Amino acid sequence: MRYSEHSIEYIDVLVIGSGGAGLRSAIEAKTSGVSVKILGKRPKEDSHTVLAAGGINAAFGNLDKEDCWQQHFADTYIEGYGIGDHKAIEIMAKESMNIVIEIDKWGANLAKINNRDFDQRFFGAHTYRRTCYSGDFTGKSIIKALLKRSQELSIPINDYEYVTDLLTKDSKCFGAMSLNIKSGERTAHIAKSVILATGGHTRIWKRSSSRRHENNGDGFYLGLKAGCSLINMEMVQFHPTGMIFPDDIAGTLVTEAVRGEGGILRNSKGERFMKKYDSKRMELSTRDRVTIANYTEIIEGRGTERGGVYLDISHKDKAFILEKIPSIHRQFVEFQMLDISEKPMEVAPTAHYSMGGLVVSPEEHFTGIEGLYAAGEVVGGLHGANRLGGNSLAEILIFGKRAGKFAAKHAKNIKYQDPNKNVINSAHGRINSRIKSGKDNGLDLTNELGDLMWRHCGVIRNDQSLKLGLEKLRDIKIRIEKLNVQIDSGNYEDLIIALNLEAETISAEATLLSALERKESRGAHQRKDYPKREESERLNYYIKLSNIGELDISKKSIKNIDNQLLRDYINKTEKITTFEGKLLE
Repeated sequence: MRYSEHSIEYIDVLVIGSGGAGLRSAIEAKTSGVSVKILGKRPKEDSHTVLAAGGINAAFGNLDKEDCWQQHFADTYIEGYGIGDHKAIEIMAKESMNIVIEIDKWGANLAKINNRDFDQRFFGAHTYRRTCYSGDFTGKSIIKALLKRSQELSIPINDYEYVTDLLTKDSKCFGAMSLNIKSGERTAHIAKSVILATGGHTRIWKRSSSRRHENNGDGFYLGLKAGCSLINMEMVQFHPTGMIFPDDIAGTLVTEAVRGEGGILRNSKGERFMKKYDSKRMELSTRDRVTIANYTEIIEGRGTERGGVYLDISHKDKAFILEKIPSIHRQFVEFQMLDISEKPMEVAPTAHYSMGGLVVSPEEHFTGIEGLYAAGEVVGGLHGANRLGGNSLAEILIFGKRAGKFAAKHAKNIKYQDPNKNVINSAHGRINSRIKSGKDNGLDLTNELGDLMWRHCGVIRNDQSLKLGLEKLRDIKIRIEKLNVQIDSGNYEDLIIALNLEAETISAEATLLSALERKESRGAHQRKDYPKREESERLNYYIKLSNIGELDISKKSIKNIDNQLLRDYINKTEKITTFEGKLLE
């Protein structure tokens, strides 16, 4: 395919990703007085954020007056098993209330008590009712509000743009190369600042709550090639409740709001088994513990014939269900002809959220590469070893805003760099090198990778299985070079699959390497051969791409919290059972 050197566009701040983090960063940059453009792989109304169902956390204390930002901090830090970035957690806990008020004013239409204060629901492992919500479609409500605000500010959003490379020279980022998924047209976007808001990598597992062509790890790969580091890639959250049939939608999320509104987990014997795993918090335990409980019941033979457990909310009135979780009710009717107000759901763990990701400064979300910022799930560090439900929507808005602010500040203080033709030509050359005849099929390799990660780096891991996974991954990487990639007018599917596979295999390798290196069980990272949490492993693991294209791993100790007040809240929370008397009947 020929390309023109004139396919070059200039913009002050380029945002890669049209989900919640990308939109919020673009809005902040535009209101700071610079020009902005957003590139998204999916239609802007259907980014991954729309799947975030249950709610957004903010310690208003509307139902539980004792709640405060310090308690939100303590819950997040403790349930992240002490390896989360405490400065980022503090920022999130402090700023979440204002960001929720803001998004509601923009049109998110969050549920209210007496048409005034925000209603709040329990989510797992929160000391108090802290999760604000819009039914069970909070992410969709937030996206609609952000798109409305973006339209008011005349921010251009280019759909179906796949970013293949960041344009970098001498540790400076001056833009990105994109490929239009529909037309095949390529554009070199020259920018003073770039913000990565591309999501995580959970689609590389066979059973995932993500959809095809999203969360493929492309943001991780872009960052690594630009010189960024990744942190704690072994920390992948498996949500305890995903749908298990039919096969083409296996893994589709069943929101935590079901348990937050009173859903009960039972095994095939009818036992409410969470009593064995967390007798105090039961179904409102942390996601990692509920996931391990569900997984254990299934593999020990107490699961359903389809390989799941039962999640039952049929003891609630149908009117209540239709008010609180209408999307889940409709989801099961559409896919299984099942009325959840009458019968229980069958669920099983599903790969859900990347808690590891790009290393950034907590205040600015600066990656360390001049001109390059990042926000949202592509960033690691905030959640530590376990993410509390409801924190991700707060994260994307708070740190999207911050990334936009500081990217705009940087853009105001520099001039456009002259586009480096060698860098741009190399980006074109990398795309061209993928278009060739071969014997391997991209979809087959994608499916093999999904099976590999599910079998060898799933809910429970061990040394032998992780090493075998790395061996199988090396074979897949070799076969990627023999892919059959054909293009014709209007059909670039083969090429997109090939580009995804590059990102997916690098992200998979980083995850396997980190999982092999962390010799303990902590939060979402569970090792059968190292079943205990070890104080010596209270570390962060880092991945970087070497000059010869190999992944190097290192580790660093974690700095202690220097705020005595926050240490006091942590100590108090660890000593007191806060859910006592508040369990759902």
